[in-house]
Amino acid sequence: MTATLLRTAAALHARARTGHRAVVMTMGALHEGHATLIRAAREIAGADGEVVVTVFVNPLQFGAGEDLDRYPRTLDADLDLAGRSGADAVFAPAVDEVYPGGEPQVRITAGPMGTRLEGAARPGHFDGMLTVVAKLLHLTRPDTALYGQKDAQQLALIRRMVRDLNFGVEIVGVATVREEDGLALSSRNRYLSPAERRTALALSQALFAGRDRHAAQQALRARAREVPATRERAEALSAIGESRAAADTHAVATTAGGPAAIRAAARLVLDEAARLDPPLALDYLALVDPADFTEIGDGFTGDAVLAVAARVGATRLIDNVPLTFGTFGAAS
Repeated sequence: MTATLLRTAAALHARARTGHRAVVMTMGALHEGHATLIRAAREIAGADGEVVVTVFVNPLQFGAGEDLDRYPRTLDADLDLAGRSGADAVFAPAVDEVYPGGEPQVRITAGPMGTRLEGAARPGHFDGMLTVVAKLLHLTRPDTALYGQKDAQQLALIRRMVRDLNFGVEIVGVATVREEDGLALSSRNRYLSPAERRTALALSQALFAGRDRHAAQQALRARAREVPATRERAEALSAIGESRAAADTHAVATTAGGPAAIRAAARLVLDEAARLDPPLALDYLALVDPADFTEIGDGFTGDAVLAVAARVGATRLIDNVPLTFGTFGAAS
């Protein structure tokens, strides 16, 4: 399938529109993660609908000293990958098409969530991201817009903006795509040398260690709940390494470590990576509520995100995994 290249909003609006329009927003340098988003958009739009991929390197998202100038521009390859993945059109406007009066004086503000984690590390980043997403939603006029869950805080803020400002569009998150060794796909991976890439694997390995600790807590608590509250229960708990004082579910939950143990399991991997050559320089490791990206504590229930950001050499990478907590912090 060949995707049509469109450079202006007028050209996009002049297209005959039928059926459901699904949009995938990117900054180009497309890879298999983007292809997965496009294929999901194609499934949502259906044979009679339309999939539009935007390619725009947004200058408002880059702070002082960040990699705007070195960010890869690969439009010909992007057009090919988008078409092969099911896109009907690629909208690749110039900066003055998106910002015809120069930098906009009126912008979207991300609010308190936009100052945490990525927002603290990159001040103003989320204001710039939301401003361009709002503009591209207006320009492309989709029924559905799809974003990757690798950028979990970005996805949460877009959902919040759409809800708070009454955008008439459905926002769909698509699971992170990983390479065989676990590294999350990112356009910035191409900056990594072979040695740096080996160090970068610590991000996903740390998240998986936290996730495994979470699963172990789930199994322990489930087993504790299944044993009757009798002497046999205490003996069973003792047999799996728990003291008889932990013979009720709440005590087992406390003994298992809760969110602190999940963070500690992930941090151990990151601390080891800090001693590699080249080393990993951690920006943050956080276990947060995706509703506001504040840290969760003991007794939290619901969905959570274990997120990490770090630098390897000159390249900054982010990653995350979703977790779900039930009663006493046990996974559902």
